[in-house]
Amino acid sequence: MIRSAVVGVGSALPRRVMTNKEFESLVDTSDEWIVQRTGIRQRYIAGADETTASLGEAAARDALANAGLGPADIDFIVLATSTPNNTFPATAVEIQNRLGMAHGFAFDMQAVCSGFVYAISTADAYLRGGGLRRALVIGSETFSRILDWTDRTTCVLFGDGAGAVVLEAIEGSGTMEDRGVLASALRSDGSQKDKLYVDGGPSTTGTVGHLRMQGREVFKHAVGMITDVIEDVFRKADITAEEIDWFVPHQANKRIIDASARKLGIAEEKVVVTVDLHGNTSAASVPLALAHATGQGKIKRGDLVLLEAMGGGFTWGAVLLRW
Repeated sequence: MIRSAVVGVGSALPRRVMTNKEFESLVDTSDEWIVQRTGIRQRYIAGADETTASLGEAAARDALANAGLGPADIDFIVLATSTPNNTFPATAVEIQNRLGMAHGFAFDMQAVCSGFVYAISTADAYLRGGGLRRALVIGSETFSRILDWTDRTTCVLFGDGAGAVVLEAIEGSGTMEDRGVLASALRSDGSQKDKLYVDGGPSTTGTVGHLRMQGREVFKHAVGMITDVIEDVFRKADITAEEIDWFVPHQANKRIIDASARKLGIAEEKVVVTVDLHGNTSAASVPLALAHATGQGKIKRGDLVLLEAMGGGFTWGAVLLRW
């Protein structure tokens, strides 16, 4: 059986760090209020010369270096983003060009905060289909470009950044001991669109628009949706929460992360948390957390790792893999 194994991981963050304290002069909020309700202490904000493409390229190069590979070793690129450099072409092809790749193919994946989980699942399907050896899977966002900086309920939550992994097709035995992606599950529910969306677009307003969110409604749905899809992955893999070595959730809100882990029975010490450092970076959230955890020596070869995300749409999904 062919498995899609992570052989490299990388990240990139903008130069500017924005602390909670800075928001006190912009909107009616405080560091204490933000930390108490979200767990966020700071986030990174892209400068004028930093874009989804440039951050994505930097994360990709970091992942390639970590894998001991170069752009010539990659067959295709999947970029998860909701903040592309242009309406078209796909920002993935710009990253492809920045990497000096004149071969293979590249495309964007749009599932908002679930984008990286969707992208991993999609790249896994291509690799298991045969004929392709390696993929760059990137999550890159510049959400600061679509924030309403007068809306205190949203502007304090999001940040910019990028993370990436190199996936390689390897031979597996077909058991749970295999290295690579072992199970995945994806969901969406378009009836919940108005809970989290951007109020602009080429076909509607002809503008980029701003992010709008019904925070309480998102929170109300989040824990149930997250646990549902993770339990589906557990059933597919025939494992229990106790067997997980690391839980790497989407970094949106510390309270959601904690509640989800408790409901699933995942021990607190197994949960990777970076929301305090990065804020909500949408599709970049999970790969940034992966890069952070591996950089700290937490996630090691052979560990069973559970990825999870939920985003606007609603979209949500989970991936189980052995590192």
